[in-house]
Amino acid sequence: MSKQYDYLFVGAGLYSAVFANLAKKAGKKCLVVEKKNHIAGNVYTYLEEGIHVHQYGAHIFHTNSKKVWDFLQDFAEFNRFTNSPVANYKGELYSMPFNMYTFNKMWGVVTPQEAEAKIAQQRREITGEPRNLEEQAISLVGRDIYEKLIKGYTEKQWGRDCKDLPAFIIKRLPVRLTFDNNYFNALYQGIPMGGYTKMVANMLEGIEVRLNTDYLEHKEELDALAEKVVYTGPIDAYFGYQLGYLQYRSVRFETETLDSPNFQGNAAVNYTDRETPFTRIIEHKWFQFGKDDNGNDVPKTIISREYSSEWKPGDEPYYPVNDQVNGELYGKYKALADREPNIIFGGRLGEYKYYDMDAVILSAMERFEKESV
Repeated sequence: MSKQYDYLFVGAGLYSAVFANLAKKAGKKCLVVEKKNHIAGNVYTYLEEGIHVHQYGAHIFHTNSKKVWDFLQDFAEFNRFTNSPVANYKGELYSMPFNMYTFNKMWGVVTPQEAEAKIAQQRREITGEPRNLEEQAISLVGRDIYEKLIKGYTEKQWGRDCKDLPAFIIKRLPVRLTFDNNYFNALYQGIPMGGYTKMVANMLEGIEVRLNTDYLEHKEELDALAEKVVYTGPIDAYFGYQLGYLQYRSVRFETETLDSPNFQGNAAVNYTDRETPFTRIIEHKWFQFGKDDNGNDVPKTIISREYSSEWKPGDEPYYPVNDQVNGELYGKYKALADREPNIIFGGRLGEYKYYDMDAVILSAMERFEKESV
């Protein structure tokens, strides 16, 4: 007996939205269930005071994939936002990523040759293979940049001393001997005008979506509705944490509306000293250049302070802790997942993988292409 739906999607984030959109175009019947009270997962944005607020932290779209970029054009028009964060170290402001503006402020150097010589001189402190993140960072950019712009921020982000973090977390750091502070340097980048939620809603148009629905609580009855399940929740939760919990870093946000048109003059300012408890402040209006959807200046502003925290069950999982212990545990869960013929595990939580948005989209497109072969 054929089932009511071809696909049941667990989670209404980017992976499910892309896959479901392609499946619907191919004539498949789809149902999306979402535990939260909104679609779009962690790229969710909501409108307040004419500002699209990124509820789960800054999401700046960037990709070198023409395939992904062309796909998205059907669902959103993107502005030309370029990510150029500022680092604040105890009131000293530095340009990010590390470029000639940074080196000039740090050392007073003016030419690329002077900057290169300064970095080379400081790198020599580390001899032999770096044993931890601190040594790895110094071997790449030298002691001064490490102390002011990497150490405090990284320790807040991971909740551990840099000497206790593995070197591979900072395999490479962008060092530009030019005055280019375009952080992502991707061919295509920007923010969807009207917000990410609208973009995801356009992808899910004509597809049944049930919010406030916890798949794992109603698994049996929901599974009975569809031929296949596309699961984008945490892989360990799917298996009832039977092998133990995978670890994540989480983020807590303090968001406030200010009766002022400008708080910091930039979308993102990173606080790189250890003493400031938050990692960065996002000023959401600058993702749309301080304008509302009609192009008018927004008189107020909304800021979010971000605090990095250790994840515990019940928290929002953000960043997989891709160290050796968690990698081995994920491998065991993946072996269980491979034995589930009618379930596709996808996305950041389903694959326990740190994914940029474009990689999630491409992964969903490629997985659907496999289905339709």
